[in-house]
Amino acid sequence: MSKRVVIDPITRIEGHLRIEVEVDENNVIEKAWASSTLFRGLEIILKGRTPFDVGLLVQRICGVCTFSHYLCGTMAVENAIGAAVPMNAQYLRSMMLEALHMHDHIVHFYILHGLDWIDVVSALKADPAKAAQVAMKYSDTPMAAGEGELRAVQEKVKKFVDTGKLGPFANAYWGNPSYSFTPEQNLIGLSHYFKALEIQRVVAEMMAIWGGKNPHPQSVVVGGITCVRDMINPARLQEWEQRRATVVEFIERAYQADLIMAADAYGKETSVLGGVNVRNFMSTDDVLVGQNQHLFKSGIVRNGDLANVEDIDPYKIEEDVTHSWYNAAHPQHPLDGTTIPEHTPFVERDTVYGKLPTVDGEGKYSWVKSPRYAGEPVEVGPLAAMLVNYGRGVPEVVEVVDDFLARTGLPKEALFTTLGRTAARMLHTLVQARHGNRTFDALVTNIQSDTSTYIAPDLDAAKEYKGFAMIEAPRGLLSHWIRIKNGLVENYQAVVPTTWNAGPRDGNGKVGPYEASLVGLKLDDPTKPLEILRVIHSFDPCMACSVHVMDYKGQSLSQFRIDPNAL
Repeated sequence: MSKRVVIDPITRIEGHLRIEVEVDENNVIEKAWASSTLFRGLEIILKGRTPFDVGLLVQRICGVCTFSHYLCGTMAVENAIGAAVPMNAQYLRSMMLEALHMHDHIVHFYILHGLDWIDVVSALKADPAKAAQVAMKYSDTPMAAGEGELRAVQEKVKKFVDTGKLGPFANAYWGNPSYSFTPEQNLIGLSHYFKALEIQRVVAEMMAIWGGKNPHPQSVVVGGITCVRDMINPARLQEWEQRRATVVEFIERAYQADLIMAADAYGKETSVLGGVNVRNFMSTDDVLVGQNQHLFKSGIVRNGDLANVEDIDPYKIEEDVTHSWYNAAHPQHPLDGTTIPEHTPFVERDTVYGKLPTVDGEGKYSWVKSPRYAGEPVEVGPLAAMLVNYGRGVPEVVEVVDDFLARTGLPKEALFTTLGRTAARMLHTLVQARHGNRTFDALVTNIQSDTSTYIAPDLDAAKEYKGFAMIEAPRGLLSHWIRIKNGLVENYQAVVPTTWNAGPRDGNGKVGPYEASLVGLKLDDPTKPLEILRVIHSFDPCMACSVHVMDYKGQSLSQFRIDPNAL
């Protein structure tokens, strides 16, 4: 007899996500449902606004990857009206996006996802001297892994325990049998957790150099960028280089080493050797290194076939809402997309925790839509970027992937796993760390003869425009779509990475990446489903943030309340 497991909310993510699964008598997941439970409606808010405000408004979609939406929204307007953007502005935008990638990936692994791999309680049993020797196995120059440093970290965490509390490490499934690190490996990972807190501040400062502040930078405008005085100031250029060097050192000496260590320890842990059951992957151009030249290339992989990477046709993208809390008669292309809420209630069922409200899997059950490419579900994110570029034979990507596989002894098929997805985020960061400085070099060369950063855009209120932009956000391919009429936004849609990955099944019964990744996963204890968290966190979920929508008079249109005591 099947049992229902409900995890609500999923913590250590951005936004509100609920996961429900049904397990058989052996605790193997047979069915899964991913439900985002708070409505945003940002697309509705944008209607009737001037296109020149779009970037500043859409960056409020998220409090983590603000610059991704800021940039993509601005580029969508530029694409629609045909605005030319100077190369200096393009380089600076790319450098800010590179900084965001490094910031987001480091924070994700250590602060959000790392505790799915690192057993903090086990680290308290480690021998710091032995751990320091273990660290040398994974890096010739390990960071924050000397005996004294490791002992200090151990004592810091022990103080939490001695007070009867674990502080930020409370409410986890410590001791779960699927944890595979030794106590010494756990201590190394825990030390890097604390070091990552320092590094994320440094990389945030990198963004602020060109963006004015972080989060919510303010230097990008339709037609270019406003930080011209910083760009031509040698001291500011040097500040960027110095901070970047600090971050790159952490990536090389800690982040890379920890994923090699994870591959060593988890190489036979069944709960991380699946989790990629949608084998279509899509990513777009990223890291501008010259005029119309990018370090990462665009493409789509179908059915895991790396030998045949196809070009993306943006007009093959549609969003299905059959099982989403929206009303639409058929799948819609984003340029013609609608956002019409249609909420339906939960259904009370027996679960492993007793009777609880549960999703109606046969009806509508999520605020996330279901994007499809040519009718098929697609995974986006760092794994997609690495697979697309590995398939395209991009030398910088082939080098780091082959080196990782050689150093860990893993086969190429291991890329198509939860472990592979987590490793791919590190490899994506490593490629940018080693080669992203080409953007900086291109900028420095270009400003010797050209200091322009802005061209005034031309928008004719008598004309109608439509356009879109695609960029590679930290969590994957992000696209914004806009229609402009009478000088104002007539329609707007944002198809975000988590929408691709977290969307519910579509009208043809095809399952998206989150839900598909969980099917077949065996749980040691359904009441403590660490294995589910590890798989879902590997995608780095970023769910909807806004709870309700206001009309132009400030009146509340809809409000949705979630019972915090539901469990």
